[in-house]
Amino acid sequence: MCPYCGVGCRLKLEGVNLQGNGSVARIKGVETAPANFGKMCAKGAQLGPTINTPDRMTWPLIRNTLNEELKPVNWDAALAHAAARFSDIYYQHGPDSVAFYGSGQLDTESVYIATKLFKGTLGCNNTDSNSRLCMAAAVAGYKTSLGQDGPPTCYDDINHADVMLIIGSNMDEAHPVTFERVKAARKSRKAFVIVADPRRTSTAENSDLHLAVSPGGDIALLNAIARKIVDLGAVDTAFAENHTNGYREFREFLLAQDLAELCQVAGVPLAMVEDVARRIAGAKGFLSFYCMGLNQSTVGMWKNNAVINLHLLTGQIGRAGAGPFSLTGQPNAMGGREAGMLSNSLPGYRTVDNPDHRAEVESYWGRVPGTISPTPGLTAVELFRAMEKGSLKAIWIAATNPAVSLPDLHHIRRAFGRAELVIVSDAYHPTETTRFAHVVLPAAQWGEKDWTSTNSERMVSHSPKLWNAPGQSLPDWEIMCRFANRMRLPGFQFQTSAEVWNEFAGLTRGRPNDVSGATAERLREVTSMQWPIPTADHPGTPRLYTDLKFHTPDGRAKFLCRDHKEPREQPDHEFPFVLTTGRLYSHWHTLTRTGKVDKLMAREPSAYVEINPADAEKLDLTQGDMMQISSRRGTIQLPARIGNAVPPGTVFIPFHWGDIYNEGNAANYLTISAIGRVAKQPELKFCAVSLEKVLVPSARRPVVTLPLMEAPPIRGKSPAATKVV
Repeated sequence: MCPYCGVGCRLKLEGVNLQGNGSVARIKGVETAPANFGKMCAKGAQLGPTINTPDRMTWPLIRNTLNEELKPVNWDAALAHAAARFSDIYYQHGPDSVAFYGSGQLDTESVYIATKLFKGTLGCNNTDSNSRLCMAAAVAGYKTSLGQDGPPTCYDDINHADVMLIIGSNMDEAHPVTFERVKAARKSRKAFVIVADPRRTSTAENSDLHLAVSPGGDIALLNAIARKIVDLGAVDTAFAENHTNGYREFREFLLAQDLAELCQVAGVPLAMVEDVARRIAGAKGFLSFYCMGLNQSTVGMWKNNAVINLHLLTGQIGRAGAGPFSLTGQPNAMGGREAGMLSNSLPGYRTVDNPDHRAEVESYWGRVPGTISPTPGLTAVELFRAMEKGSLKAIWIAATNPAVSLPDLHHIRRAFGRAELVIVSDAYHPTETTRFAHVVLPAAQWGEKDWTSTNSERMVSHSPKLWNAPGQSLPDWEIMCRFANRMRLPGFQFQTSAEVWNEFAGLTRGRPNDVSGATAERLREVTSMQWPIPTADHPGTPRLYTDLKFHTPDGRAKFLCRDHKEPREQPDHEFPFVLTTGRLYSHWHTLTRTGKVDKLMAREPSAYVEINPADAEKLDLTQGDMMQISSRRGTIQLPARIGNAVPPGTVFIPFHWGDIYNEGNAANYLTISAIGRVAKQPELKFCAVSLEKVLVPSARRPVVTLPLMEAPPIRGKSPAATKVV
């Protein structure tokens, strides 16, 4: 399985050589894999150079203070050191003084162990994930509108939809393999593709209609479309009356809206809104795709509700070619949600504030009633706020790089400076985050372990171990089990990932994401299945809600009246431009993998700021001029890239580059840490900045480097057979 985005592409590795440091001659897509049918993107094709690199972690490293150098030790010494310091903090300051911060890079087995360790044993709900930065609003949107998390759709719906709306997603760059299928449907079946995005991205270029929605204007646009559907008499009244709640209130809400005002706020002409409404109204299958452009907002959940309202209004859900499809940003963000990583959740789509759910999990784990706290833990941004305040004293970070990915990095650096214990599990060192660690633990990565993940369409897949991990590297679940055993905590005597999976799967029995029928043994035979999979002979479930019964107490979906809300920080005379951030095709997250690939770095070697020609003319800019971009939180300098992709008044910066590449110059030194009330997802897509031309670029602080551990030779024989991951 490819370890990048949430598409879930299966890959074939040819010419795997386990001698020396190991290598892969060629990587190809698996032709029969339902997620990619042999396709793959440039990142997947270039995984080979990321396997063994000079900065691979091969031995545990420890130190007492950040003023010391990290020194290599064996596992016994590392775990003794980490457990002693962690225990001192935990027993002196209580469960809320410690935390775990993971990611959608962690396999489901590792997420399950982290959840069981922190929530089910230590009584600490402070576990969260960088999925909070990309998918939390989608989770909250599904739960509030449909009763439970989980996309009701599948990739095959692309083959049946005749109208597709892509909103808040540069799908061509962020999920290119899936977008290839969209383009194929547009070409072969004349499916009509609508893209709503402030930028004219390559996704917009490959659409039939680009709605250049104003930054932050998504709800106004979606409500305007819904209002026109009502005006056209295109509501599926039978569906709305029989299978939803709140339809009449929602209709009255729409009719009370000023359509001209909605269009003005959205920045989209009424004629375009009417065209979209007519096409959706006449569609046999209406499918919507959305991602971070909607989610990364203080009203991201409301934006998700507004998309789902369109499907409920037209009855376009629970059948082929129809439904709201949130695109997952990471390979196992879905699996992390299923196994209870988010701070308010428990395995099996349970929540910590539900006493029945807590009792079920405590009983399954053999814990004393009351072990699991009823109070939701701290979310991603809240964790680091608590660290800066001093109330959160120890944090374990695994498979993520928050010193690049979180907003307002000045705040993040201050928080790390206050922490008494930072444990980081990673495959590479140094990263921007391991530089703040007291303990760095070497983690096995994608080809070096058995692991299970769930992709955007709820496809649960097993990936086999292909070669031995370098040095002393171990799978994350095994690292955490060894840590728990060192602390003499019960319930962590697992010997294999299969044992971990089967325990987790049993805990999902009867739940919306039931995978109890997909045992580890079965997954190793069939490789992939879509949940729910309630029995050992169940074939899996491509689409949810085909019976039009939703996961609400009365089985009805909910219309939710959502008004337009402005982003938290607005441009003004001091900071007159809007900054938005995003991904590039060549890179993924914080460059810990793609930054090591010469071909990918040659395509996009450095960050830049994209600016409209009209704004560039006012600032007397030419292509490549150095610009100073400032917000209320910080200042960075980047070369200008001038083009019509961004509208006047808006600038775009890719977020991939961190301090390793240019100290103090990352995009997230500018962004705002404001979070939503429910989803608590930060508003990474919108903040106010000022721009000015720089005549003489300022000298940046030198990059801080830490000693690297050389990987010892990997021992083993080269397999002759092609391996599938």
